[in-house]
Amino acid sequence: MNATTGGIHQDKILIVDDEPEILIALTDLFDDEFVIVQASSAQEALAVLQKHQDISVIISDQRMRDMTGDMFLTEARKTSDAGTILLTGYADLDTVVSALNRGAISFYAAKPWEAGSLLAMVREAAAGYRTRRELTTERALLRSLFDNLPLGLAITDTAGRITRLNALAAEAFGRPLKECIGQAETALLGDVPVETRSVDDFRTTDEFPGVRRTGPDGRESWHRISRVELALPSDSSAVQPVSVLIDQNVTDLIEMEKRARQADKMQAIGTLAGGIAHDFNNLLTAILGSLELVQDMQPPTDPNISRLFTNAMDAARRGAVLTQKLLDFSRPRDLARRPVDVPKLLGQMQGLLAQSVGGGGSRAVPVRLRLPDEELPQASTDPSLLEVALVNLCLNARDAQPKGGEIIISAEAVTLSQEGQRENMVVGRSGRPLPPGHYVVVSVADRGVGMTPETQARIFEPFFTTKSVGSGIGLGLPMVYGFVQRNGGDVRVSSNPGVGTSIELWLPAISKDGSQGAIQPGPTETHHSHGNQRSILVVDDDPAVAAVTVGFLAKAGFRVLECHSGVKALDLVRSRPDIGLVVMDLLMPEMNGDECARRIAVLRPDLAVIFVTGFADRAILPPDARVLAKPFTREALLSGVEDLIPVK
Repeated sequence: MNATTGGIHQDKILIVDDEPEILIALTDLFDDEFVIVQASSAQEALAVLQKHQDISVIISDQRMRDMTGDMFLTEARKTSDAGTILLTGYADLDTVVSALNRGAISFYAAKPWEAGSLLAMVREAAAGYRTRRELTTERALLRSLFDNLPLGLAITDTAGRITRLNALAAEAFGRPLKECIGQAETALLGDVPVETRSVDDFRTTDEFPGVRRTGPDGRESWHRISRVELALPSDSSAVQPVSVLIDQNVTDLIEMEKRARQADKMQAIGTLAGGIAHDFNNLLTAILGSLELVQDMQPPTDPNISRLFTNAMDAARRGAVLTQKLLDFSRPRDLARRPVDVPKLLGQMQGLLAQSVGGGGSRAVPVRLRLPDEELPQASTDPSLLEVALVNLCLNARDAQPKGGEIIISAEAVTLSQEGQRENMVVGRSGRPLPPGHYVVVSVADRGVGMTPETQARIFEPFFTTKSVGSGIGLGLPMVYGFVQRNGGDVRVSSNPGVGTSIELWLPAISKDGSQGAIQPGPTETHHSHGNQRSILVVDDDPAVAAVTVGFLAKAGFRVLECHSGVKALDLVRSRPDIGLVVMDLLMPEMNGDECARRIAVLRPDLAVIFVTGFADRAILPPDARVLAKPFTREALLSGVEDLIPVK
C-alpha cells in the first residue's frame, strides 16, 4: 500500500539515475509530497520494483551505464503499472518517439528540467496510476461477482451471440463454458420461454412460467429465465445495446410455496374439522348425559327397552371416539421449540424473502432488515414455523403495495414488568394483555394501502380475505396467529388506511439463566373457603349440556346454580359467596371461559374452576388448569369435583 502521513495519502515514486547529484536534486524536489525510493542503476531499479509493488511513478534517466532508460522502462512495464517519465539530456527525439510508441513512457522531460513542469508530470502520472488501480480493482470485483453469483448470467451482443457467461449459465446450457462463447442464444436456449424486462423494472413474477430441468444425477430443478436490456457506450459515440440473460434456480422457492399451499389446505380442513367436532361434542354430551339421567330416573324393566338404551349409549360413545379422531386431526402439530437467534435467522432468510416478494405487482418490493446493534436474547420458538409465518406476512405486505414500496423487518427485545403492564397496554389479538415477561418482538411493516378497523378485526378469521377471487383463501394470517398463540406469545396489528400496516409477533425470550416466558408473579394472599360454600356454578352457553351437568351434580347431592354466559357468571360470583366451585365451558360467545376465569380470580382468588371443553387446542389455558373433556360421563365429572369439594 502507498504510504500515508498524518492521514494524507502519499504516492511512492522510484527515481533511477547513475549520477548521485541528480538523485539528490530530484529527491529534494519531490520528498515533500511523495515517498521516495532511489536506485543508481537499471538492474537495481528492477530489483526494487520486485520488492515494492506499490510504486506509482518511475522517473528514469535515459543514459545509464547498464541499460538505456527507454529499455529499462520497457522491462519495468512487464511487472509494474506505474506511470513512467523519461529524463534525457540529449535531443534524441527518435528515441523518445520510439519509447512513446511502444507505450514504455507516459511523459518525457529534458535536462535541465523545469521544476514546476516536472512536478506536474509526476502528479498526473500518479493520478493515472491510481485510476488504473481502481479500474483493475473494480474489474476484478465485477468479474468475481459475475462468476460467483448464485445465478446463471450470459451476455449477448446485438446479433444474439453469447459474448460472456459464467459457469452456472454454461451448466444450464449443458456445454463447456468455452464452447458457449460465440454461439447463438437461440441455439443454446431452444424453446425456453424468456421474460424480457428493462433494467429499471426487472423482477421475477409469479405468473411467468418456469422451466423444469433434469440434472445429470436425475434430480429435477425449476428455473426462471429473464432478460435485461442494457445500453453500453461503445468505442465510438454510438450506444451499443446488449442483453443479459439471467437464469434463476427457484426450486427452493417453489417447494416452499407448495408446502405453504399444503399447510393452508390442512389448516382449512383442520379448522373445519375442529369446529364440527366442537359442536358435535356438545350434542354427544347432551345425548350421553340425558340417557344416563333418564336411566337413573326409571331403570327400564323391559329387556327390549334396556337393549335399546344400551345401543343408544354405545352409539353415542362410538360417536365420541369419532369426534376425538377429528380433534386429533385438527389439532396443530406440536411445536418443536428451541432457542433461536432471530437476527441470524432473518439474515439467512433475506434472500428467500426477497425472492418470495419479487413479483405479484408492477414493481419489485425490496425487503430490508432493521436490526438493533445490541445483542438480542434468543427466542423460544419453532424456527421452521417462524419462517413460514414471516413468508406469509411478507407476501401480504407485498400485495398491500401494488404501486411499489418496501417491506421492513425488524426485531427488538421487550420486557413487560408486573408494575408496567397496564401502562404498556400490550394487548394481542386474543383481547387479553400478555403476561409479564421477556419477549423478542419481530415486526413486518409495509407502506401500503393499510386497513380499516373493521378489516383489522377480521383478518385472523379463517377464510376471510380482502383479495380478489382466486388471489387468496384467507388462511395465511390465521396460521400465523395460531402458531404464535401456541408458542406462548401473541400478535399485535397497527394499521391505518393509506399509511401502511405493521404486524408484530411477540415470542417468549430465553433469559440468561435459561428460563423463558412470563415472569413468575409474587406471592398473593390466599383466602380459605368456608365449609358452607358447597354450591357449584355451572356455566355453559349450550342449555342442553348445562342441563346434563346440573343433573349429574344435583343427583350427587350438590346445590347447583346454572347460567349461560361469562357475564352472568361474574354477576353470580359477586352476589353469591356460597359458590365453592365453577364448572365452566371453555369456548363461549362474548367472553371465553379462560377470560371469565381470570376475572373470577380477581374477585375470588380462592374459587376453583373446572374447564369443560371439546376442542383440542388448549394453549390458551395455563398448564395447571383442570380440564374435563367433552363428552364426559357422570363418573368423570364427579371425580374432578370430589377433588375440590367432598360429596355429602
